[in-house]
Amino acid sequence: MNTFSFKSVFAASVFLAGTAGCFAQDILVNSLKLNASDKSKENFKFTEVINLGTTSVKSQGSSGTCWSYSTNSFLESEMIRLGKQPVELSQIYSARNVYVEKGVNYVRMHGAITLGDGGALHDVINMYKKYGTVPREVYTGLNYGTDKNKFAEMGALMESVLAAVVKNPNGELTPNWQKAYAAVIDSYLGKVPENFTYKGKNYTPQSFAKEVVGINPDDYVEMSSFTNAPYYQKTTMMVPDNWSLDQVYNVKVNDMTDVIDNALKKGYTVAWATDVSEKSFSWKNGVAYVASKKFDDMTAEEKADMFNGPKAEPEITPEMRQAAFDNYTTTDDHGMHIIGLAKDQTGKEYYIVKNSWGETNDYKGFLFVTKNFVKYKTTALLVNKGGIPAEIAKKLGV
Repeated sequence: MNTFSFKSVFAASVFLAGTAGCFAQDILVNSLKLNASDKSKENFKFTEVINLGTTSVKSQGSSGTCWSYSTNSFLESEMIRLGKQPVELSQIYSARNVYVEKGVNYVRMHGAITLGDGGALHDVINMYKKYGTVPREVYTGLNYGTDKNKFAEMGALMESVLAAVVKNPNGELTPNWQKAYAAVIDSYLGKVPENFTYKGKNYTPQSFAKEVVGINPDDYVEMSSFTNAPYYQKTTMMVPDNWSLDQVYNVKVNDMTDVIDNALKKGYTVAWATDVSEKSFSWKNGVAYVASKKFDDMTAEEKADMFNGPKAEPEITPEMRQAAFDNYTTTDDHGMHIIGLAKDQTGKEYYIVKNSWGETNDYKGFLFVTKNFVKYKTTALLVNKGGIPAEIAKKLGV
């Protein structure tokens, strides 16, 4: 996530620049400021149906690490579900380990794979399984005087190191390049602690994951929906930030919301990757839906009224969803965390979504997203397999 594009012109700069994750993140947030109405909050009346709770809203700052913030928030809610005292986990510990692994993949692929800050929901689970985790207070990633993430300079240096390695000036690679690359990352984010003290007890990242967080990384299932692959089988998720070439389960469009609904009813939250660069997505107003008319075809009055209360939406078909992927109108922009369900004054259902852009919108960091938006614009879902409906779990073999 966070390989954001303006659907056409900006896409080229994203794929060419290793620092695109940071730059694109800032562009994305700023562009969404235009999608807003001064009267939105008074014209939407939301009633919570399910709210499973979560830890506090964070800000990812100037970094393309939404995937880490959203999935670590998801793991924190898993601790709540398990009856544990939730620990605010280090998003940058997950990201730092991904940067290292991504660099290795980049060199093995001779530079022919995405770099930058972006990542996927499964990256946090994969890093948790391999490296464990640490509390946020132990590893903040704020190692050079800033109070928020600002990763562009680090990203540029990381890219430069890897570009030099791929050029292979010695004619044969040495093992030292990995040390040099890690040293660049650690000079900005700080060295990873081999052990640390938390509430009076000493842990390694692996023992902390096992003894305190207590989740099983093999319990989590990632899925999406495509028409160009068989349903209920795994397929490679063809988005640029899937640098590890992980596979996801391919389900039908309506299965995605069926999984989310079932999970929420059973007490499981859901990590969510999606496209947010739509005119009908308003961060300021905390509302997202699928407009029934293209923005360019709207009158000035219709544009001004977009967030002034509930609107009709088109039916989302598999063909419509696939076409949006294939023509780049759905891109892998952002990761968030679905924690509940609400209804508006007309009875329409919306998911309650936690974001990682601070408490800077009408709902203090949360959004209300229609089910049709989720069907249309989801790039991936991550859920505990216990939250999947039995009939779908059987088809998937999980």
